[in-house]
Amino acid sequence: MARFESLQRTIQVPDGVTVEVDAKTVKVKGPRGMLQEDLSHLPVTITQSGREVQVSVTWPRKREIGMLGTAAAHVRNMIRGVTKGYRYNLRTVYAHFPVTVKVDEKAKVLKVENFTGEKTPRSAQILDGVKVAVKVDDITVEGIDIMAVSQTAANIQNSTKIKKKDLRVFLDGIYIDTKTSLETPVGPAKGK
Repeated sequence: MARFESLQRTIQVPDGVTVEVDAKTVKVKGPRGMLQEDLSHLPVTITQSGREVQVSVTWPRKREIGMLGTAAAHVRNMIRGVTKGYRYNLRTVYAHFPVTVKVDEKAKVLKVENFTGEKTPRSAQILDGVKVAVKVDDITVEGIDIMAVSQTAANIQNSTKIKKKDLRVFLDGIYIDTKTSLETPVGPAKGK
């Protein structure tokens, strides 16, 4: 297989968004807020010229080519976050015991009470910059940082993991239903 001297990915910066590159730290400002990420752990070079951000790597092997795509994806996700934002919709599923879900804003915790009849409530951490709203059996997780939003949704889903029971029978839990942007209107889920 032939090796290339250098590979590059170019990301277009839309109007209304400003990107600042300082070494391997990228700051993105947009209408929804500001995000900053340190990409110094990736063996790539990040430069900016006009309305474009270039991510490049010299004499790449397979691993470096993969990391080039990762760095470009991080920058694209930051740009999308400050322009459109991210929304994860989760659904509460239960068969016998009605589950109560509450958000504690001060402690940054979502509490799941009476899950499969358990006396102690289960809890999931809500990361900074993420808003969680509960409407009956639907939970909405919103924010501009995809890593914080997706990790919060994963924390909520993992908090209701069932152990030591047959998962084919006990389907109770909170599951990620849909992933959209904040621009998408919130309405009834498919099938209702």
